[in-house]
Amino acid sequence: MKFFAYMDGKAQGLAVETPDGFRGLNAKADRFPGRLEKLIAQGGDALAEAGKVLAKGREIDPAQVKFLPPIRKAGKFIAVGLNYRAHTAEGPYEQPDYPTLFARFASSFVGHGQPILRPKASVQLDYEGELVAVIGKRAKDVSVDQALDHVIGYSIFNDASVRDYQRRTPQWTPGKNFDGTGGFGPWFVSADALPPGCKGLTLETRLNGQSVQKAPIDDMVFPVADLVSIISAVMTLEPGDVIITGTPSGVGHARKPQLWMKDGDTCEVEISGIGILSNPIKDA
Repeated sequence: MKFFAYMDGKAQGLAVETPDGFRGLNAKADRFPGRLEKLIAQGGDALAEAGKVLAKGREIDPAQVKFLPPIRKAGKFIAVGLNYRAHTAEGPYEQPDYPTLFARFASSFVGHGQPILRPKASVQLDYEGELVAVIGKRAKDVSVDQALDHVIGYSIFNDASVRDYQRRTPQWTPGKNFDGTGGFGPWFVSADALPPGCKGLTLETRLNGQSVQKAPIDDMVFPVADLVSIISAVMTLEPGDVIITGTPSGVGHARKPQLWMKDGDTCEVEISGIGILSNPIKDA
């Protein structure tokens, strides 16, 4: 199933893909099943049952509503750095033997079609196309073999990074959390509609129509199952938690000359089988 969260006037809504296009309900409707976070937390067949209810709702034209990030309230948004060897090398960094983890906060998220903001503090706004995995079942100390049983779905992220601020401290948090710099969406696709761990899919980032990143998801140093297993050994992953799994090579800071996103640009991240996340770039 493919869902998207939207704003229609002053009401939030949720839509599901049907053979006849998208149908959905907003929060003011009597039968509204709730936001994705609520449905995921309920577990069991809640997501599937919600899909059936939404499919009987009104037609939703994605072009006529404002997209929201699929997940906006979660206990943890965990991002992964240096998870593609070619990207690590262009850093240049040594490839770590343990995932490089940092936090992204929801205050930095924007939905599909909404502007990613280049902050007043810097011109070094870089693109990073990434796969998102969403936890659907509580995970603590899970094995790699069992890890994907705890993933309920996938989405797309543009981990737009303010590079000079990222490098001001040993931890990357400042440069990864400027307001309005994390494109997220457009769709939440349930795991049963995709290959396990999104194996075999391809990620591509385009800036103003030019391909700047392209790599198979299989190139991850730590695939989705490994990330869930490793992270769950440290902290309990709860339903709705988000893992942003890392970006391939081709980022702007590694190019000569360096390539920064600027006002008027458009950045697209496409993952085969999931969709295209597109965001214009605007000066804050």
